[in-house]
Amino acid sequence: MKITYWSDFACPYCYIGNTRLKKAIDELGIQDEVEFDIHAFELDQNAPKDVESTTVERFALKYNLSIDDAQKQVDNISKLGIEDGIDFRYASTLYTNTRDAHRLMKLAQSKNEPKLAEILSNLLFDAYFSQNLKLADREVLLNVSKEAGLDPKEAEDVLNTNLYNAKVERDEEIALSGGIHAVPFYLFDGKYSVPGALSFKDFKSVLSQILEENAVDNDKDVDSCEDGVCRL
Repeated sequence: MKITYWSDFACPYCYIGNTRLKKAIDELGIQDEVEFDIHAFELDQNAPKDVESTTVERFALKYNLSIDDAQKQVDNISKLGIEDGIDFRYASTLYTNTRDAHRLMKLAQSKNEPKLAEILSNLLFDAYFSQNLKLADREVLLNVSKEAGLDPKEAEDVLNTNLYNAKVERDEEIALSGGIHAVPFYLFDGKYSVPGALSFKDFKSVLSQILEENAVDNDKDVDSCEDGVCRL
C-alpha cells in the first residue's frame, strides 16, 4: 500500500494525523506493507526566517480571535497531541519559514531509503512541536539532519544553495492543481483521498477497507479469466 501525503512541519494536525495513522498501521501489523511518499506543502511560503510573533498572537490574527480565545484554541490542539502520546507544546512553538526543512527532506528522499525520510520527518516535527526549535535555523537543521543519518556535507550543500527548491515547488503545484489547499492530505494507493487528521479509529477503518479491497482484487487477478484473457 502506498500512502502519499502532503504536510508541513509547522502544521499541528499533520503531526497529530501522522501519529494516528502510524499507530493504526502498527495496530494492523502492516508496517512492512506500507510505503510512504512525503510531499511538501508550506502553510506560508512567505513566512519569515526569524520569529516575529508568538503562536497565540499569530493564531488570534489569522482567525480574528481575542488573545484569550486564541489561547484556548491552541491549548485544545495541544491537548489532542498529548492525548496521542506526543510531547506537544504548540503554544511555545517558534514559527518561521519551513522551506529549508522541506529541501532537506528532498535530500533524504533522493537516497531511496524510505526509513531515512520517515526518521527525518519525525525529527523535524519533534524539533518544532516538542523542542520548540526554529526550523529556519541553519544549526538546528544541520543537527536534525545528522541525527537522522544524512551526510553532514550533503546537508550543508543543500542549505548553501537552492538545491531541491524546484522539487518542493513542484510538490506544491501538484497539490494546488489537484484542489489541495489544506494539510494534512492523504492519498492511499493513488485513489482514496483523506483530507485532514482522522481519528486513530477512522484511520484503522480506512486501512482495513483498502486491505480488504486489495485482497479481493488480487484474488480476481489470479483466478479469473475475462475478455478472453487469463491472468497468471
